[in-house]
Amino acid sequence: MPAPSATATTVADSGVYSRPARLLHWLVAALVLTMVPAGLIMVRPGLDRPLQDTLFIFHKNAGLVVLVLMLLRIGWRIAVPPPPPVPMPRLQAAVAEAVHGALYVLVLVMALSGYVRVTAGGFPLELAQSLGLPPLVPRSEPLAATAKALHGAVANGLILAVALHLAGAAHHGLIRRDGLLRRMWPR
Repeated sequence: MPAPSATATTVADSGVYSRPARLLHWLVAALVLTMVPAGLIMVRPGLDRPLQDTLFIFHKNAGLVVLVLMLLRIGWRIAVPPPPPVPMPRLQAAVAEAVHGALYVLVLVMALSGYVRVTAGGFPLELAQSLGLPPLVPRSEPLAATAKALHGAVANGLILAVALHLAGAAHHGLIRRDGLLRRMWPR
């Protein structure tokens, strides 16, 4: 990861997240907000097979993109620390920090468990194959079953964390109108 530039440091000091941090946030958000419904729909019994196949292909390949974006996001956050927290009541700050931490962990667990489920299960990961990337996990039905169970178990936690994050954003943007959303809003 390159050293933070003076511009990035100045932006972070201004109370606004850097442009790369905002871009990575919104790319991951857009993918997660489309992958969750796709994931819930694709496993419904009786779903038309061509639609199910399309949703599976989208979900697993978008998951690989999310994994790469999250690793970049973590690297960027380490290299260019976020702006200082906005003053707020201690409990609210603790909840916000917990939800943000949960989002990072849950998105990573979902992406990693999805990757392991697909590759250990012997299913194609079209994006990786098109880039000439071999599977990093050997084929193993027990491992695939464990990853599938973990992926399913964590999904509801991710949905809850996303809902809490959206509720917090709505609270700050619509009720408090305290400018907090401007820190991450795309420009």
